[in-house]
Amino acid sequence: MIHPHLRKIMKKNIILTALFVMICWSTFAQQALSGGSDLVSPEVHENKTVTFRIFAPKAAEVKLTGDWMPADGRMPGAAAMSKNKDGLWTYTSPVLPSNLYNYSFLIDGLKTTDQNNVYLIRDVASLTNIFTIPGDRADRYDVKDVPHGTVAKRWYDSPGNNMRRRVTVYTPPGYETAKDKLPVLYLLHGMGGDEEAWPALGRATQILDNLIAQGKAKPMIVVMPNGNVAQQAAPGESAKGFYKPTFQLPNTMDGKFEETFPDVMKFIESNYRVSNKKADRAIAGLSMGGYHSLHISRFYPNTFDYIGLFSPAVLPDRKASSVVYKDFEQTLKKQKDNGYRLYWIGIGKTDFLYKNVTDYRAQLDKIGLKYTYQESEGGHTWTNWRDYLSTFVPLLFQ
Repeated sequence: MIHPHLRKIMKKNIILTALFVMICWSTFAQQALSGGSDLVSPEVHENKTVTFRIFAPKAAEVKLTGDWMPADGRMPGAAAMSKNKDGLWTYTSPVLPSNLYNYSFLIDGLKTTDQNNVYLIRDVASLTNIFTIPGDRADRYDVKDVPHGTVAKRWYDSPGNNMRRRVTVYTPPGYETAKDKLPVLYLLHGMGGDEEAWPALGRATQILDNLIAQGKAKPMIVVMPNGNVAQQAAPGESAKGFYKPTFQLPNTMDGKFEETFPDVMKFIESNYRVSNKKADRAIAGLSMGGYHSLHISRFYPNTFDYIGLFSPAVLPDRKASSVVYKDFEQTLKKQKDNGYRLYWIGIGKTDFLYKNVTDYRAQLDKIGLKYTYQESEGGHTWTNWRDYLSTFVPLLFQ
C-alpha cells in the first residue's frame, strides 16, 4: 500500500510531466506550422518589384534564377544576391510586367527551391517556385471570386494502347445541375508534359473560369489527356510509382497518340453531356500538342471545326512510319474542302520552331487553307501559351 504523502508526490510529478510534454508538443507544432522561419519570400511590392530572401549563413555564393531574366542559351539567367552579417541573402528585382513567374535559388551552384514559398510547380523533372505580379495579364489566370468549374481526374480504357489511362476533364460552372449538351475542347500538352501540365503550368482552369464569368467564352468542357501513350498517367500517379520524369518517352510523336485518340473521344462522349457535332468540337495544343492537333485534325478531317496550333512542331521524324503521316498534303486539302470555322496559329518571334511554322504557313498558303495567325514576342514559353489559350478560347463555338 502506497503512503498518502508519497501518492501526492507521484501525482504532482505526473502532472508536471504532462505539462512538460504539452509545452514541448506545442513548441514543436508551432515550429512545424511556421516552418521554423518568419522570412517573407517572395515579397511583391506595390511598385511591382519583388524581393527574395533566403537564410544561408555558410554559403559562399547565392544566386537567384528566374524566367524573367535574360536567357543564357535556353536556360534563364541568374543574378547574384547580397548577404548581410547575419547570413541573410536578399535580391530585389527590377519592375516586372504583370505575369506568372517561376524562380529558384542557386546556393554554391546547387539549385534549390525557396523554403518560404509553398507555391511550387513541376515542369517535367524540374521543380520551381512561382508568384504572380498583378495586372491585366495575371488577371486572366489568377483565381477570382467567380463561379468555378470542376476539375476531375478520370480513368478511361484505351484499347488502342492496351491499358487504362488518366485524363483531366474540366466541366464549367453549373454543369452538374444543367441538362444541355456542351461543346468540347481537347487541349494537348507539349513534350515532357502530361495530363497535369495545362491545369498547373497553363492555368487553363482559371482562364476558363474567368473568361466564362466575363461572358467572353461559352461554357465548354475541356479535355486534357496525357499525350504520352507509353504512360498510364503523370509521374507518381500510376502503378509505376515514384520515378524521375523524363523529357522524351517511347512512342513520342510517332503517330501512336494520333491513331488512338478516338479512345479519348469515345470516353468523353459516353460519359459527359457533350455534342458530337463537328461544329461543337475543337482541338488545340502547344509544341508537341500542336503537332498532335495538326495531325489529328488532318487525319480525321471532318471531325473538328476549330483547330489551334500553339508554337507547333510540324513534320514527323523521317523514321516515323505511321499511317497518320501518309499523304500529308492531300489530307490537308481534304480538311480544307470539308470546311472548318477556325484554323489558328500562334508563334513567338524567337521560338526555335519559328522557321518550321513559317514554312508550314507557306504550304497552307499554297493549297489555299485559310488560317488566323498571331506572332508574339518571346519564344517557346508558357507565357505565350497562356496568352494563346486566352485568345483562342473566346473564338470558339460562336
